[in-house]
Amino acid sequence: MSPPATETDYTGIALVLLAGGQSVRFGGPKLIAPLGGKPLALHAAQMLAALPFAARYAVIGPHVPDLSDLGYTCVPLTPPGAPQARSLALGIAAAQAAGPRGVLVALADMPLVPPAHIHALVTQFDGDRIATEADGVTMPPALFGAAHYAALTALDGDRGGAGRLKGAPVVPLDPALALDVDRPEDLVRAAALL
Repeated sequence: MSPPATETDYTGIALVLLAGGQSVRFGGPKLIAPLGGKPLALHAAQMLAALPFAARYAVIGPHVPDLSDLGYTCVPLTPPGAPQARSLALGIAAAQAAGPRGVLVALADMPLVPPAHIHALVTQFDGDRIATEADGVTMPPALFGAAHYAALTALDGDRGGAGRLKGAPVVPLDPALALDVDRPEDLVRAAALL
């Protein structure tokens, strides 16, 4: 059961939702693929929109549903098809302008992460960084403090912020809920778990 939002202090925490991936392994624009009656991207986007972040940003590719009606400031991925690090850099740069004490980075292709996990990340955030851990792997959603913004906006390549998470405190997440939809069979697994 999710704790009430009043127990978790979201003051000064911005959200960056990465929704600009190339979907190469999926074989087509995965974020619009139907899952439980709505596009894949909307599962994470709607769950996160219901939480009281100070600001919400979504870095979007050309095949992503409009998220502005959910309270996101949409940042187009430029150039389209750029690697994950570019998405992260654009999102952090946009969020940084609002002067947040922390930025939570989430992925639009992780539809099963529950609100309680996000609450736990925010609650345990000490101002530096904290990440998710599933099956021994450190991953997003992850929360970065202001000391990491410059390094994150300077990233390039397809590794995103993984290097910045080495040694970070973690909040465990059931591996089934940490499912990242990369291939069509992952979407089938996600549908079975909804």
